[in-house]
Amino acid sequence: MQTRLDTAWQAIHEPTSGVSRRTQLVAYAVPLTVLPSSIWRLPAAFDDGIGLGERAYIVALSVVSELLALTAIGLIARWGEVFPLWVPLLRGRRVPIKAAVVPAAVGATILTLFFTVLQVVSAIRGTKIGGDDLPDSAPSQVGGWETASFYVCYLPLTLWGPLLAVLTTAYWKRRRAVTADRSGATAGPIM
Repeated sequence: MQTRLDTAWQAIHEPTSGVSRRTQLVAYAVPLTVLPSSIWRLPAAFDDGIGLGERAYIVALSVVSELLALTAIGLIARWGEVFPLWVPLLRGRRVPIKAAVVPAAVGATILTLFFTVLQVVSAIRGTKIGGDDLPDSAPSQVGGWETASFYVCYLPLTLWGPLLAVLTTAYWKRRRAVTADRSGATAGPIM
């Protein structure tokens, strides 16, 4: 039984034909860019001074961020081109190109803008480890391992949007080429 499950798992997540090794590496790098920040904020969920709602929010933010990052693998895998069998009403049908490209492109744009602006503002203003503004009277509290670990863990997030944009472009080009080959005609514009 385990062998059948392994084979099914590999068939679903295996990169589709036409996906270069470089594109595969980019897809697998996306969840890794999110992982350090997700792990970094989890200890805050277990601080004594926060309530249950805040704990749930911090854990949910980390989990949801990582799950969203994992969807980038769909831009290289079979389940990004054909709906899996567990999806009601759509199972086995081809994923429309726009259904994958539009949300991915919007996501890449938002992520790029948000995390670029966030990094620039954090670097200019300076923040404490909890994200609060630093008091003007305490410049000696700036720095240290806490600040360094914050930047080490959050800096990779600036790559999430651009990497997703690269994957989205590669997905669109690959799917359009396959569509053009099937129809025997040149495919029209995406919009």
